[in-house]
Amino acid sequence: MKLPRQFFAPLAIGAPAPLRELPVRLERMIHFVPPHMEKLRARVPEMVKQVDVVLGNLEDAIPVEAKAAARAGFIAMAKATDFGATGLWTRINALNSPWVLDDVTEIVGAVGDKLDVIMLPKVDGPWDIHYLDQLLAQLEARHQIKKPILIHAILETAQGVNNVEAIASASPRMHGMSLGPADLAASRAMKTTRVGGGHPEYKVLADAAPATPDAPRAAYQQDLWHYTTAKMVDACAAAGIKAFYGPFGDFADLAACEAQFRNAFLMGCLGAWTLHPSQIAIAKNVFSPDPAEVAFAKKIVEAMPDGAGAVMIDGKMQDDATWKQAKVLLDLAKLVAAKDPEMGARYGL
Repeated sequence: MKLPRQFFAPLAIGAPAPLRELPVRLERMIHFVPPHMEKLRARVPEMVKQVDVVLGNLEDAIPVEAKAAARAGFIAMAKATDFGATGLWTRINALNSPWVLDDVTEIVGAVGDKLDVIMLPKVDGPWDIHYLDQLLAQLEARHQIKKPILIHAILETAQGVNNVEAIASASPRMHGMSLGPADLAASRAMKTTRVGGGHPEYKVLADAAPATPDAPRAAYQQDLWHYTTAKMVDACAAAGIKAFYGPFGDFADLAACEAQFRNAFLMGCLGAWTLHPSQIAIAKNVFSPDPAEVAFAKKIVEAMPDGAGAVMIDGKMQDDATWKQAKVLLDLAKLVAAKDPEMGARYGL
């Protein structure tokens, strides 16, 4: 067992000291780019202005014969682009794959100083984080990387869900965690082929009317991912890291995508993956707080500058708990306003 005083010690001589606090950054959408496709890589400099995070995907959706090309394409994309305040991430291949070691060693060696986060798929337990943590420290020391590269875990196996708390607190490198519904559904043997969203057969029925027991009854579709999202959010919040919703696979159903993103936002997620340009505007809208809510949050903070006591605002009692909720909304609004002047004007910030 690692003692608390050793938790923030570098794992390799010459590696940068681990961060004690996560960087405060806007990460409403993590936009996936397949870097083996030159046509899509060419759009990245313009995409940087539209999204909060650009992620070069090396894992699922990249054909086996294109794995090396995707890795090389990501390195070229990272070298050629000025990302400014936009995050640069990559999703490497799973730890049991034959490509992952080259993913990590080549990318850190070539663009480690520009890379913010490595997304690790199919995390089963803290041992997966420990392995990547040690490897990154060795590579950072070898290549004289000045800031630690963070780790973002994807929760997409039943074992990972079972170990979610240990994963969240496995390393000071932990940036956050995303829900991966497709692989998780397969791991659990769930009977759905959908990537995120609800299912028409996962529902509850209204009670039958005693007088007409055979009459049609109202049915209400339920959220397949509510339990897991809540468990992930709790684990991340307790560990001081960030929770995210993952992919929504039906690019044509923008309304359902927005509903899934909004559920995740209300439950505590900071952002979601965007796999198609049509989803960027949805994530931007959903994960930016509503101007009316921000205006009310400002009223609470102005009336209770230190959060103490209780006041009545618009006929509703506000106390330290609602002050904390208001601070969450207001702090997020300030981050949004700093990147998006149009939204800043709507917030009055």
